[in-house]
Amino acid sequence: MARTQSLGTVSTKQQRIAKLAREAPEMAFTTLAHHIDLDWLYLAYRHTRKDGAVGIDGQTAKDYEANLVVNLRSLLDRAKSGTYHAPPVRRVYIPKADGTNRPLGIPAFEDKVLQRAVVMLLEPLYEQDFYDCSYGFRAGRSAHQALEAGQNKFWEMGGGWVLELDIRKYFGAPG
Repeated sequence: MARTQSLGTVSTKQQRIAKLAREAPEMAFTTLAHHIDLDWLYLAYRHTRKDGAVGIDGQTAKDYEANLVVNLRSLLDRAKSGTYHAPPVRRVYIPKADGTNRPLGIPAFEDKVLQRAVVMLLEPLYEQDFYDCSYGFRAGRSAHQALEAGQNKFWEMGGGWVLELDIRKYFGAPG
């Protein structure tokens, strides 16, 4: 499935969304779903990791790709009509060195594609609100870059306060 001409269309839509968000920060975007079309879902599919663990339905990326156009059209129809319901997330537990287990949720592949499409839709909108020093879950930024920026800032300060935080359980279950 060659859709290279349409990939530019998605990028243009993202640029328009970003421009609107930048020029009118007070504006409330009531809907953006009309931007998602078959080309948008195809690009979302291309950006979805294909080698991840399978969800509760057992469908692999290769299985999904066997009928890619049909699957994406069906996903688009269900998403637009409001009949799409994400399947339950498969829960697995990863053993940690201290003997505890870390819970991990694995969505179905098709749900990953739709999630990616929504991220592609919202990223240009919310990216305008982030400070340059924000790193969490942003495209093209990593935890390593955040640590490097922090280290550089500490060196620039030439002294001052250093704060140590323990965030081991921050993303885990309460308690």
